[in-house]
Amino acid sequence: GRGFAFRRKQKIERQYRRLLKKRRQVHPQQDDQFADTYPEHLKHLYLAEEEKLKKRRRTPEDSVSSEEKPNKAADGCGISGYVCLMILSVSRTCTFSSRSVGTQGKLKNKTSNQKAKEEYEKIKAERARKKEEAEKRKQQREEAQRLYKKKKMEAYKILSKKTKKGQPNLNLQVEYLLQKIQQNT
Repeated sequence: GRGFAFRRKQKIERQYRRLLKKRRQVHPQQDDQFADTYPEHLKHLYLAEEEKLKKRRRTPEDSVSSEEKPNKAADGCGISGYVCLMILSVSRTCTFSSRSVGTQGKLKNKTSNQKAKEEYEKIKAERARKKEEAEKRKQQREEAQRLYKKKKMEAYKILSKKTKKGQPNLNLQVEYLLQKIQQNT
């Protein structure tokens, strides 16, 4: 069928063709890029790849027709062995790396579990933020109530003072009203 594996294969082939175009525009500086810089257990693959590249340079017309034929025996994912090896070799010489392609795909296509986790984290953060705001409002309200009660108590003490005979002290009440008027203006 034409499922996700087929689309992935097409994507890799497109990337490979783009890399081929870039390599044709920028001539490679080294012809022996596969020599002595790779591990021994993979060296035979790189040397075989070098031979294929030399043949391709001799006959550039054949490159397009042979790259579209997949070699399923070379790789289990259905990508031709030539494409995989070219991606590896180009990733060594260019700034492009095969790891970054994989991570870009993973970042774009998130699983439903990852999406659910992200939503959960957002909701959790929102709840924590709301809880903090409610706590701040509560503290401010309590502080305002405390100040209001303190002010009222001071006013009550001034207004409830009595003279020696038990009469209300009108001098203190008038002074209190004067202070209140001065504060408002």
